[in-house]
Amino acid sequence: MSKHVIHTENAPAAIGPYSQAVRAGNTVYLSGQIPLVPETMEVISEDIVEQTTQVFKNLSAVCEAAGGSLEKVVKFNIFMTDLNNFATVNDVMTQFVKEPYPARAAMGVRALPKGVQVEIEGIMVLED
Repeated sequence: MSKHVIHTENAPAAIGPYSQAVRAGNTVYLSGQIPLVPETMEVISEDIVEQTTQVFKNLSAVCEAAGGSLEKVVKFNIFMTDLNNFATVNDVMTQFVKEPYPARAAMGVRALPKGVQVEIEGIMVLED
């Protein structure tokens, strides 16, 4: 099985030695997205709602570049520096993903790149 690198200008460029996503067969592994605005590569704001919204916009752009959408995501891993933001992140997520919801894990972490409050990665499965 070969792997195909996914890249779009509509999501932030990788800030390290990784790809925005990699497709293997009909599965797309989405790298973690943080709330960077693609055009400026700057953090959108300090507000958790704006940060989470930007993360889902970035993930959506990568999904589309791979030929899918957020509705095709089967698993999200969410990393937060403050688990008190759990309900807020849930509220924003429901604006981007509808039932049936994907599987998910949410973890509290000490720090994230560029001092952001949230990072989300995922796995998307496309039709054969």
